[in-house]
Amino acid sequence: MRIRILRDGKAKDLRLRALECDYTARIGHFNEIIMEEIPWARNAGGPRRGCSAERRLFKKVQGSVKVLLDPTGREWTSEEFARWLGQQAVRGTRELAFLVGGPEGFSSAYRGQADLRLALSRMTLTHEWAEVLLLEQIYRGFTMLRGFPYAR
Repeated sequence: MRIRILRDGKAKDLRLRALECDYTARIGHFNEIIMEEIPWARNAGGPRRGCSAERRLFKKVQGSVKVLLDPTGREWTSEEFARWLGQQAVRGTRELAFLVGGPEGFSSAYRGQADLRLALSRMTLTHEWAEVLLLEQIYRGFTMLRGFPYAR
């Protein structure tokens, strides 16, 4: 099972980028992982235009299990998330695509197209921090599934 994380641009904070690289390398020991940057079309100084970026994004992940990071999504414990990851592998899921939106998130039209909407916290997170937290939880999930001590 391949994991793809598609996000709005690159983390600007070098420390967050270092964490992303660290967790991506760790996950790579267990599973194939691909990080992709998708630039949102933006008005000068304003929010993104329409849904063209979302349309391109969803077209890219057609056929994948689409997981949107969304503050109104399901909240799971680390154990529940690890169990879900394991179930996806057992079901023969070819690709899990985690979609990290920009500061405005996703439109309601595209939220409805997701296979799963996942809330990482009820607290507000920047999309950069959300991505790092997602990577940590994916890594934690794989260590739990394999009985490694990291998860404890």
